[in-house]
Amino acid sequence: MADKVLTANRLTDGIAVWLNAGGQWTENLQEALVARHAEAASALEEIGKRDFTANLVVDVNVIDVEEVDGLIRPLRLRERIRAAGPTMEYASGYKPADPAFIAA
Repeated sequence: MADKVLTANRLTDGIAVWLNAGGQWTENLQEALVARHAEAASALEEIGKRDFTANLVVDVNVIDVEEVDGLIRPLRLRERIRAAGPTMEYASGYKPADPAFIAA
């Protein structure tokens, strides 16, 4: 089984977030709780369902990640873009994603 993290979008502003070890949603992927076995991944799914039902987050997903040079890196391109930010100038306060992080 690949390592997994729980991701979603915060309901209040749509920002991509990840669940941390304290059960809080964080904007920083590197703070995410990493599930390394099936039981832990199932627990993440249940937390995601709970927080979706409580209207805290939407688009809840358990995603595959790997550790590269000590950093958590999503396996899918879509998730790397969500973690790193937009791929171009977007809006004030949002800088473009690091191309090295997004690169496959």
